[in-house]
Amino acid sequence: MLLLLLLQVSASCFWLGRSEVVTSFEHSCSQFFFRGTPPNEALKPENPAWICQRHQNRYHFATLYDRNRRIPVYSAYLYQPKPCTRPKTWLVEPQLMGLNYPKNMETEETLLKKFHVSLDQLSESQAVLQDYKNLKGLNRGHLNPCGHHSNPSSRAATFTLTNIVPQNEKLNGGAWSNYEEQTMKMKTQGCNTTYVVVGAVPGNNYIANGRVNIPSYLWSSACCEVDTHHWKSWAVIAENDKNQVRLLTLGELEDELTRLYGRKHVSLFNNNCPRK
Repeated sequence: MLLLLLLQVSASCFWLGRSEVVTSFEHSCSQFFFRGTPPNEALKPENPAWICQRHQNRYHFATLYDRNRRIPVYSAYLYQPKPCTRPKTWLVEPQLMGLNYPKNMETEETLLKKFHVSLDQLSESQAVLQDYKNLKGLNRGHLNPCGHHSNPSSRAATFTLTNIVPQNEKLNGGAWSNYEEQTMKMKTQGCNTTYVVVGAVPGNNYIANGRVNIPSYLWSSACCEVDTHHWKSWAVIAENDKNQVRLLTLGELEDELTRLYGRKHVSLFNNNCPRK
């Protein structure tokens, strides 16, 4: 019995040391943030999960997840665009159920069949495919879009439900898509490396019988390294019931988010990223 207990403790420490759900982004997945600096705690929800999004044994981006509202607060990644072919499968985050589960994102079917997880157990920890069925005027909106990644595994990794919010379908297929595909391409000309943080402000309405929050706003921000001494930035925000995107400076977006969240001042990037 003592040997069995020691083996169980050892296994737990193994998972803790290699966990995908981490305690913060200060020392994990920092490569996805400009100068290793994630957004400050002004955006942190009541029940957060910091996810280093891992697929096929590689980390692809970082997501701060709101466990209570079952939506991401933000996703952070490096902009490396390439046309996207949508996969047929959606993924979920096993370690939101517990650190003894796999660190790679998996399909619901894999978790239910291979790891003998119940759908109730999975859905308690996060949004599931059933939550997004029979939507009216909304669809599954990526924070971190597939088309902003050059690696096939990275593109597939964006199709995790922890990177998805209920988004107005006209906005998702209209002005927001135009920003992702056209404006980003134009704005990043001359950039060597572009760091992106995209987020959603919680709203007052829900889908799936109160399980998944419908954001009131979506926003995106970028910090671009032109060279070692020059940087530029930009941002946008959109109400999630209108097909319209407002182009802002980074400082204007941070001020707007500060007003919407009603907490201390929001900071999205390291101070060396220009606010004007």
